[in-house]
Amino acid sequence: MNKVILMGRLTRDPDIRYSQNGMAVARYTLAVDRRFARSSDGGGDQQTADFIGCVAFGKSAEFAEKYLHQGTKLAVTGRIQTGSYTNRDGQKVYTTDVVVEDQEFAESKNAMSQNMGGGYRQESRPAPSAAVDDGFMNIPDGVEDEGLPFN
Repeated sequence: MNKVILMGRLTRDPDIRYSQNGMAVARYTLAVDRRFARSSDGGGDQQTADFIGCVAFGKSAEFAEKYLHQGTKLAVTGRIQTGSYTNRDGQKVYTTDVVVEDQEFAESKNAMSQNMGGGYRQESRPAPSAAVDDGFMNIPDGVEDEGLPFN
């Protein structure tokens, strides 16, 4: 079985190209945090990240072109694909990419816009009178949300 599940942030805007038959191909890199690695100098735990190349085709690539930008936090499922090619210097180059089967936003639009400004800030609840036409209903102030299934 070849199945990959990743969560990370885009290191830059996706690179979108179109094949000769018009199919969109999007390439992007996800920075995926590792839990923690012990430093060898005794300085304690250090956060590290892996930078994983992803490639999406067709509708997934068109979605990436329209909605994904540097810093976007994504959850991606797919499969690992390896390959090789010979570069201009005649050297063989080996590649490993995640072929995207599904990609989803891993944080809210509000948290995403706040994180783009640098640093983490707690997400605030929008005013109940704010009309948002994104298909989600605002929870009015004073309503307890302990009974909601996604807490």
